[in-house]
This record gives sequence, structure tokens and C-alpha cells, in this order.
Amino acid sequence: MRPNSLQLHLLQSRHAAYLSAVLLAGCALGPKGTAPAMPQPAHYAVDATPALAGSDGAVQHFALGARAVPQWWRAYGSDTLNAWVEEGLRQNYSLAQATHNLAAARGQLRAQVGESMLPSLDAGAQTSRQRALGIPELGPQTNLYNVFGGQLNASYTFDLFGAARFANSALAAQVDAQSYQLDAVRRALAANLVTAAINAAALKAQVDATERLVVLADIDTGEMQRRYQLGAASNDDVLSAQANADALRATVPALLTQWQAMRHALAVLMGRTPDAAPPDLDLAALSLPDPVPVAVPSDLLKQRPDILAADAALKAAAAQVAVATANLFPSLSITGSFGQAGFTFPSAVGAAGAIWSMGASLSQPLFHGGALLAKRRAAQDAYQASLSNYQQTVLSAFQNVADSLTALTHDADTQAAAASARNHSAQAWHDTERRAAAGSVAPSAVRAGEKQYQNARLSEIRAVSARLTDTAALFQAMGIVPGGRANGMGDLASSAVGTARNASQ
Repeated sequence: MRPNSLQLHLLQSRHAAYLSAVLLAGCALGPKGTAPAMPQPAHYAVDATPALAGSDGAVQHFALGARAVPQWWRAYGSDTLNAWVEEGLRQNYSLAQATHNLAAARGQLRAQVGESMLPSLDAGAQTSRQRALGIPELGPQTNLYNVFGGQLNASYTFDLFGAARFANSALAAQVDAQSYQLDAVRRALAANLVTAAINAAALKAQVDATERLVVLADIDTGEMQRRYQLGAASNDDVLSAQANADALRATVPALLTQWQAMRHALAVLMGRTPDAAPPDLDLAALSLPDPVPVAVPSDLLKQRPDILAADAALKAAAAQVAVATANLFPSLSITGSFGQAGFTFPSAVGAAGAIWSMGASLSQPLFHGGALLAKRRAAQDAYQASLSNYQQTVLSAFQNVADSLTALTHDADTQAAAASARNHSAQAWHDTERRAAAGSVAPSAVRAGEKQYQNARLSEIRAVSARLTDTAALFQAMGIVPGGRANGMGDLASSAVGTARNASQ
């Protein structure tokens, strides 16, 4: 149903009153987009961060307030690992895709700034031969004639209330957010490369230990079968030994699958095909990074890419509110053209062929069915959503660091216990070997001691692997970006005049 004149008058009056209220409010077209103050925890986890974790040669210190170096993987002390990570950062296709997407976004921003903040100037030329109907009383019934023409067209829209400037600021903030997302991709890639290399080495060590356990179990089965033939063992003893060997053998294929899958994943992360996966690292040759820097919460807000991206998204949402508000106000544009035209080429380029036009237009939205106000309310709600997203991102970052610190603390205890069990089982095994050499115990006791040692070694391998990978997770949680940040456009749209000048070059 179309509004009557009275309803339209009321809507126009309401719209004008709203615009006047905005003007009287100091021309605050939108929120500033400043990130809200967040609570600063005294320490990340429920328990205070310890100064060190572990003991007996596996101590790891936590340097609270220290800033990690970008190439943190070098703390593992492996030249091979360093080369793999650097190769991945150079050749990974997902990282290359994100880099090109950021470059494209920067180009789009430069184009929008130049298009919105500078006048547009276009040149055109045309020539044609036409046949038109004439007036019989004044001449021939048809006319044949040529038209030659050329002109320059210029136009410019004055950004009276900052609609274009705020739109450029919104896009610039979105480009900043995308640059921080690229930082997050680079950060995650480095951590994934380190984690994949460690896990592949650990799985290979587990495969070797498990295969040795299978060999020992097969020897026990063979010995039990010989004892059964001599009447010194029952058939149940043989079946039990065989079942134990088969159970161990059944675990090998799954380990092999995980190991090969991890090698394939490492190769792809490095930009290689799976068949070109590098050989495994020696897990024992990797050093435990020490000390491990732990940024204070206030510094974490300034260096984690996900928090910085959420902050940039908040600024973009604030600028969108200002755009939606500025669209309620008048818009002023001017246009002009100058050229030459004529029915012959000499007349077209002569003084008599000069043509020109100038004009200006002023438009003020009056009635759009409430669409403009609805868009502004939608932009305000989107801003509140971005505000909540920033707050949740910060809390999730704190949780990420807290979980990593807690895991490392417990990993130290687990590794210490596993190392002690492996050491004691090794001593017991070697003591049994010496007793067997003296003839005081049967060879089966030696195999039992070795099996106990191999099982303890499996536990230690898992503990060492977990501690090394959790250290990489903590480095990632600190937000340090390898190779430096992929800086966004910064204040490109804020200094629109200077930037538009650069964009026009």
C-alpha cells in the first residue's frame, strides 16, 4: 500500500529530525572502533606459571615477559628441521594463495580509494556516417551525412559527510584483517611443520620398538612350542604365547599407517608431492627448547594475529556504521565535458565545432521505505557482533596459552617418570643378561627384561614427543610470526588525499 501525503510528510519530518539530531551530536557518524579494555589475568592458568618444569636434565624454564624470536624452531637445535621449515615457508601453496589474495585485496583498496577520492576524467572520440529522413518541403527526402566528434568528460562527487572516506576506511581495515590472517597462516604453517616432523620421528621410533617386541614375542612362541613338544608346557601356554604375538603384530599396521600419513603430510606442507617426503629425524637428536618465552597478557594482545585481525574487523564494522549514517545526508556531484564536433572533419576541429557542458546535482534521501535506517541499525548490530567477537577472541587466546602451559608442566612430569621407568628397566634387563651369561637364569628371562625395556621406551617416546610438540604449540600460542608480519594498509584510507595521489600513479 502506497503512503498518502500525510504519511509521507510525517516520514520526511521524522527523517529530517533524525538528521538534525545527528548533526547536533557533533557529527559522530559512527563509533570509534577502539578495542575494549580486557581483563588482564595475573597468570594464564588456574595455577601460577612455574619458573621451570622438569628435572634431571630435562628442565625447561619459562621466561615470563620475554619475547620469542620469529625463527623459534631453531631452538630445537636441528639444522635439518630448520631447512624443512624454511622450505615450507617458501614453497607451501596454501601460504602462497593467501599471499596473492592479500595482494589482490590491496590492489582493490587502492582502486577504490583512487576512484572515490579523485575526479574521474575520460576521453572519447567517434565518427559515423548516417542516413536520416528529411523534410520533403525543405529538401530531399533523405540526408546522408558524416559526424566527427571528440570530448573529455569529467565528474567528481564531493564527500561532504565522509561516506567515501569511511567506506575506504572500512575496506582498509578489512585488508588489515586479511593481512593478520596471512600472519596466522604463516604462524600455523611453521608450527605444523615442526609438529609433523616430530610426530613422524616419534612414530618411526614406535614402529621400531613395536616390531622388536613382535620379534621377541615370536621367539617366546617358538620356545613355548618346543617345550610343549617336550611335554614341559601345555597347549594353553602355546596358544597364550601365540595370541600375545598376534596382538602385538596387529598394532604394527596402524602405526605404519600413521607414520606414513605423517610423512605425507610433512611433504605436502613443504610443497612436495607425498612420494618426495624427507627421511625421518632422529628424535633423540632434537633439543628441548629452553628457555621458553611467555609473553605477558598485555603483550599477547599486540602480537597474536587472531587478536589483531579481530581488532581490524572491529574497526571495519565501526566504519560501516559511519557509512550507513553518511548515506542519510545530501550528496553533491559536478560533471563537465568539453569537446569538438562537426559534420566534416575540418569543421569538427575548428573553432565553430567547440562543444561543452557543465552541471551540478544535489540529492537528499527523503523516502526509501525505511531501508537506509534499517541498514544503519544492521551496521550497528554488526559492530556489536564484532565487539563480542574481539572479546571472545582475546579470552580464547588466553585459554590457548593456559592450556599449552599446563600441558607442558604435566608433560615434564610424564617424561621424568617415563625416563625413570626406562632407565630402571634397562638396568634390570642388563642385570638379567649378566645372570643369564653366568647360567643362573633362563634366556626367556632376558627376553622378558628386554620386553619390559621396550615397553618403557615406547612410553618415553610418546612423552618426549608430546613435550616437544606442546612446546611448539606454546610458541604458536605466543603469536610470533616467522619472517615478520605481512603488514596491512595501515592508515591508508585515513590519509585519503595522500593515498589517492599514490593510487593514481
